[in-house]
Amino acid sequence: MSEKKSKKGGKRKGKAKNVKEKKPKKAVKEAPPAVERVIEEVATPGRIASEIVSKVIPGMPKLVREGVEQALTKMMVEEGYTREELEERVREAEHLLKRLIKEVELIHGEVPEAIYEELLRKLSAEVVETGVTEEEIAEIVDIAVKTYQESLVHPGEPVGTVAAQSIGEPGTQMTLRTFHYAGVREMSVVLGLPRLIELVDARKNPETPLMILELEGEYRYDLEKARRTARAIEYTTLGDVVSRVQITKEGIIIHFDPDILEDKGLSVEDIIAVLKKSRASSSRVEPLEGDEYAIKVKVRTQDLTRIYKMRDRLMRIKLKGIRGIKKAIIREEIEEETGRKKYVIVTEGTNLKEVIKIPGVDPRKVYTNSVYEVETVLGIEAARETLRREILNTLREQGLDVDVRHIMLLVDAMTKTGTVRQIGRHGIVGEKPSVLARATFEVTVKNLVNAAATGEIDYMRGVSENVIVGQIVRVGTAIVRLQMKPTELGKKVSLAGGGK
Repeated sequence: MSEKKSKKGGKRKGKAKNVKEKKPKKAVKEAPPAVERVIEEVATPGRIASEIVSKVIPGMPKLVREGVEQALTKMMVEEGYTREELEERVREAEHLLKRLIKEVELIHGEVPEAIYEELLRKLSAEVVETGVTEEEIAEIVDIAVKTYQESLVHPGEPVGTVAAQSIGEPGTQMTLRTFHYAGVREMSVVLGLPRLIELVDARKNPETPLMILELEGEYRYDLEKARRTARAIEYTTLGDVVSRVQITKEGIIIHFDPDILEDKGLSVEDIIAVLKKSRASSSRVEPLEGDEYAIKVKVRTQDLTRIYKMRDRLMRIKLKGIRGIKKAIIREEIEEETGRKKYVIVTEGTNLKEVIKIPGVDPRKVYTNSVYEVETVLGIEAARETLRREILNTLREQGLDVDVRHIMLLVDAMTKTGTVRQIGRHGIVGEKPSVLARATFEVTVKNLVNAAATGEIDYMRGVSENVIVGQIVRVGTAIVRLQMKPTELGKKVSLAGGGK
């Protein structure tokens, strides 16, 4: 019996195994999915470019071949070049590529490896794509070396002091300005000195928060779809659409403004549906007879104080939109790539986390001037870039030209710990390792007493602390230390005397 069972069991297992093995065969016969076909079409230009490079210039350095491949792929996709035309183009450019290699090789030791590699790759692409001449290659290389050398900081230069002076001095010329956005008086943006102070203080809530929202697909070009998206974003409460409120024995009668309802894309039926779901009104809401733009909310008390409190709660009920977005304005722009008219939404108020979920909004092209919100949603690197851009734009809007490297040093100092910190006693200055440097800024007695109580040591490595005690500050030529050994000096003197 046991032998028969084992045989049957073996047969069953064998059948199950055969059934599983048939599935891949069936899948092979099926046509490839549409996604695979799309991937193949996208990869084809790059594969052809690689084949051309391997055939025509196989002995070139890897970086040159990569640059040529990028250029060929771009020419094939954007300009419709054929394989034969591209092969001819590469053959014509071969002698220029060899010249390029010689020119760039001459500066290999003068510039960092990253600049050397970038020059080889990008100039190789330009040689094939635009036909750069030998003279232009030499000129471009010379300019690159000169620009790099001029950008170097000398050893010992106090870059922090220079950056502070470079930003602070033009900052004294800034005005107290307010810019009215998109021609709407109620929507303004703080610029100039107040905005700069906001940024360096790392305030969580800007005085005039705003967002610029790019739309995607048809929403970008269709005004009606853009308007629907703006309505879905703009935070609307019951109080925003009310024209007047009456308190009677029967309850609270709310009259609506028809024009505002149309502008917000709401109807009385929509409002009744929202109010019935709210705890403040529950099922006591009904349309008012004889007035299509009014509703009645029944009350169960005759206490006027409680009725007025209920009215106030009703006015705060959310009807639609995203909390924090007070206003959404549609702005017309001309698209640079196509020349078509497109629509962009500018909001007063900001809520990055919720806005990127709205259909029609391109989440890759949402901009907010709230650095704290960018840090919370997208991380410290995005916050650093937003901070750099906002400071630079604030200065340039005032006509002040400040080198971006000074601003980059500032934002690096503000974000190096992984969170955005202010420039002040609660931020960077308050965390300096030097006791005397902290004491010279603010709260002198407190800093000195705390340092004495904890036995803190000041190693006198900064500017402020050395100025206080009258020592040479270790910047510039003072970073060099000269040491003398009297014993060695004595030996040299004796040897000189013995020679006589």
